Amino acid sequence: MTLIELIESSARQLQDAGVAFGHGTSNAFDEAAWLVLWQLGLPLDTPLEGPESMANQAVAPDQQAQAATLLIARIESRKPAAYLTREAWLQGVSFYVDERVIVPRSFIAELLVDGALDYWLSESTRRVLDLCTGNGSLAVLAAMTYPDVTVDASDLSVDALAVARINVNRHALQDRITLLTSDGLAAVHGPYDLILCNPPYVNAQSMAALPPEYHAEPALALDGNTHGGSDGMDFIRQLLIDAPQHLTARGVLVLEIGNEQENFDAAFPHLEAIWLQTSAGEEQVLLLTRDALLAAQ
Repeated sequence: MTLIELIESSARQLQDAGVAFGHGTSNAFDEAAWLVLWQLGLPLDTPLEGPESMANQAVAPDQQAQAATLLIARIESRKPAAYLTREAWLQGVSFYVDERVIVPRSFIAELLVDGALDYWLSESTRRVLDLCTGNGSLAVLAAMTYPDVTVDASDLSVDALAVARINVNRHALQDRITLLTSDGLAAVHGPYDLILCNPPYVNAQSMAALPPEYHAEPALALDGNTHGGSDGMDFIRQLLIDAPQHLTARGVLVLEIGNEQENFDAAFPHLEAIWLQTSAGEEQVLLLTRDALLAAQ
């Protein structure tokens, strides 16, 4: 069996099993390629077409069996592939992950790397907070993107911060990233020029309908209804009240809300938000200036 035949066969099995995607891949072929290449010890960017293609490389029977075992684990456990490989990629950067954190997939990463936030920053930008840091990926990307800044990375979950520590150390950023245990903004040390936040924001109806792959992730990082609400905005309500006192005069808050724009607009009708373009459109991530936050209060 060739490499491409093994990947295509695996993709059909994933498709037939009805697994859900969205944790680094969006379709069965890409997920199968990830699992097969990882199991075979091949780079994830191994070419499968073109003059340098390895698609027709033969795969030994024992390697086929190893790939099949991993595929069965993916189908039977319904865990995201990243939990099985203990690795996720965001904007070309590798991060360690396990079941203590959600699989990193924030669109804020795009905005950091492509310079979309630069207009709102300045030469005096020095302090960044990654709130709800999870595995620390946004904190790491912010430190990589802006070499002159220091980053605080906070989370309520001490388990998540243990994973973030692995990634901070992996990328040798211990001197520039400080990990903090904090419930929202309660224990951070501002003011900050930039706050990044991919918070729990999933509404109650959507939480109930999530496929098993998402329920394999920590609910604390997804469920935006932990204070009795149902629109997914519980964490964000308190955040927007507290944020101005933790921002510098020209500081900005960049907030991801996924598919919750309708609920966000309903909850904060007088807030002047700037919606930012991402690969998923203009409804996923917004930017709020300190002045806009104060005006809405």
